[in-house]
Amino acid sequence: MWGFITDFFTYETTKSVVVKSWLVGTINRLVQLLIIIYFVCWVFLHEKAYQIKDTGIESAVMTKVKGFGRYNNRVMDVADYVVPQQGTAVFCIITRLITTLNQTQGLCPQYGKNYRCTRNSDCDKHLRSHLANGIFTGHCLTEDGQCEIEGWCPTENDTIPADYMEEVENFTIFIKNSVRFALFDITRGNFPPTIDINCMYDPVTNPYCPIFKVGDILKYANESFSAIANKGGQIGIHIRWICNFDQPVENCKPTFSFTRLDEAFENSNVSKGYNFRFAKYYMSPDEEEYRTLHKAFGIHFDVMVSGNAGKFDVIPTLINIVAACTSVGLATVLCDIILLNFLRGADRYKAKKFEEVSARDIIAGVPSQSQSQSQSLQTLRNEGKSSDDSGSFSNGRQRQ
Repeated sequence: MWGFITDFFTYETTKSVVVKSWLVGTINRLVQLLIIIYFVCWVFLHEKAYQIKDTGIESAVMTKVKGFGRYNNRVMDVADYVVPQQGTAVFCIITRLITTLNQTQGLCPQYGKNYRCTRNSDCDKHLRSHLANGIFTGHCLTEDGQCEIEGWCPTENDTIPADYMEEVENFTIFIKNSVRFALFDITRGNFPPTIDINCMYDPVTNPYCPIFKVGDILKYANESFSAIANKGGQIGIHIRWICNFDQPVENCKPTFSFTRLDEAFENSNVSKGYNFRFAKYYMSPDEEEYRTLHKAFGIHFDVMVSGNAGKFDVIPTLINIVAACTSVGLATVLCDIILLNFLRGADRYKAKKFEEVSARDIIAGVPSQSQSQSQSLQTLRNEGKSSDDSGSFSNGRQRQ
C-alpha cells in the first residue's frame, strides 16, 4: 500500500532524446506525411471541413400527373386514376381495378376456401377475424357451404383476372420543388424560369427538366412496368441538393435518383405490391343506399428531398487546422512504440528516455548544468564504443 501511495504522488516531465536511425526517422516522416495528406485531401478538399454546414433543409413539393388511358371500356383521366388528387409529394397512379357492383348492407356468404363449413361450429373460429368482408355471425350457410357475414353484400371476389392499363407507362409527372437553406437565407428551385415546358427528363441530356415519364422512372429504378402495374409497388423519387455557396448560387442545382422502396417485400408471401380499396356511394330512387367497391392496384410514388449546403467560416477552419497539427504528433507515439518494443537496443532507449529522480536526490542536490552535460557526453561516448547495434538504433554515436 505504501508503494502504491508513493507511486501515485509522482511527477512526470518531458525529456527529449534524439534518435539517429534511418529506419525510425523514415517511419516518422512517412506517418507525418500520410496524416497531412489525409487532412488536406480528405478533410479539407473532399469533406470541406472549412465550411459551416446547413443540414436543416426546408422543402416544398407539388406534383401533377398528365395522361389519358382506356380501362373497362372507359376513357380514364387524372381524376379517375390519381389518388389523392391534391398534388402532394406522395401520390398513387392506379393501374388495375377489381370492381364489385351494387353492394348493399345485409347478410351473405363469405366466399373463400378458408371460410368453407358444414356446421356452425366451423365458423366459430372466425368470429373475431378482420380478414373477411364483414362481421361473422357464426352461422354456416349449408346450401353455399360458406360462413355467413354481416356487411356489404355481395362480398368482393379479388381472385378474378383483370388487365392493367397499358397507357400508364406513357403518363408524365411534373415535379415542382423549392428548398430554402435558412442558415444562409437562400431559396432555390429545381428548374430555371426559362425551362422548356415540352422537355422530358434525361439524366445526361436534360438533367434539370421537371417532367418525368412513368416508364422512364421505372427504367431508371431497374423495374419492369408490366410486373409493377399488375401487382402494384412503391417507387421513390429522391431529389438531393448538395450546394457549395463559396461558388455562385446559380450552381446550386438538384440531382435525381429513383429506387424501388418495397423491394424488401418482393418475395414475401404475406403482402406483395401495393393495393388499397375505395368505394363510391349512391342512393336508389327508394332511398336505399348502395355502393360500388374498387380494389385498386397502383404505383405509389414518394418524392423525397434531402441535402445540405456549406459556406466558408473561420471557426471550423481553425478547429480542423488545430486538429491536423495535433494529429501529426501521432507519428511520435508510433515511433516510441517501435523503439520501446521492437528494435534492438530498446532497453538502452528506455534508459535514455525515462529517468527517475527521487526526493532524496533532489534534497541532496544535483550536479551543475555543465557537469551534467559533461557526464552525459562521456556516457554516450562510452556506450558508442561498446555498442553492438547494427545501426537501426543510435543515440548520438561519435566518430572515434
